[in-house]
Amino acid sequence: MSTMTPEQATWFAQTFDRIVSNVGQAVLGKEGQIRLALTCMLAEGHLLLEDAPGTGKTMLARAMAASVQGTNSRIQFTPDLLPSDVTGVTIYDQKTARFEFHEGPVFANIVLADEINRASPKTQSALLEVMEEARVTVDGVTHSVGSPFMVVATQNPVEQAGTYRLPEAQLDRFLMKTSIGYPDLASTVEILAGSAVRDRSAALQPVITGQAVVEMAGLAGAVHADPAVLEYVSRLAEESRSAADVQVGVSVRGALALVRCMKVWAAAHGRNYVLPDDVKDLLQPVWAHRLVLDAEAEFAGATAQGAVDRLLSDVAAPQERRTA
Repeated sequence: MSTMTPEQATWFAQTFDRIVSNVGQAVLGKEGQIRLALTCMLAEGHLLLEDAPGTGKTMLARAMAASVQGTNSRIQFTPDLLPSDVTGVTIYDQKTARFEFHEGPVFANIVLADEINRASPKTQSALLEVMEEARVTVDGVTHSVGSPFMVVATQNPVEQAGTYRLPEAQLDRFLMKTSIGYPDLASTVEILAGSAVRDRSAALQPVITGQAVVEMAGLAGAVHADPAVLEYVSRLAEESRSAADVQVGVSVRGALALVRCMKVWAAAHGRNYVLPDDVKDLLQPVWAHRLVLDAEAEFAGATAQGAVDRLLSDVAAPQERRTA
């Protein structure tokens, strides 16, 4: 694959900014989080939003769906939700004497999985299987969910009663995990001033087609990654596996996920090459949820975010190594 040209990088960044601006009309004062979410989409991954209730998790997912010309759906996860409620079901039609497949809500370009930790592990795994394979197999027949396909899942970390925590192996299926947080004072005042509008995303118009999203994702793959930067990522991954307080470090899949995100991030900034700074910008949202901490260390107050920060301070970036 030939390297992305500077002109293509400029077009990519302009288009990316247009989508960010559109989503920003619904999610006020959160440009950084919007950029991360769109990077996740263009890296063809899935996003997990963990935040307190009422911070705009659902609004972000809806605004992203509204900005892309395509289909979107929302699944409210509950303890009694069945896998077939997500994937679809085969029903016998007496008129035609044939079985017909009725698609579930997972057959959409952007799927909002609200409060994913409220569903049973069996239902969670049904969704996570679709996320990995981009297809559904029901009664031995395989159905593709189409492209682009992105799941934006939310979970509430505050109320844990009646919830089923996502296992670490399933968390690894999410390309990124981040939180939105509360808006700043000026944005809060603006939100309150427009209190009559219940859903800001409803007024958004699509600014990009689903096919263009697929093309941008392909274009991002042509961003140049210098061997020195790839070695930096490899060293960080290796260090994570032997780091203090960490029981399970980052896998090769985690390293690949970071590289995919770095390429999109670079293109979104108008560059056709990645920098070590791109690694630093993305390490927390892409890797923190993949680290499994020692139980004792976690009990003592250690966090995955702290472990990622230590990795960045312990492993020298390429330009720092050259000047050393």
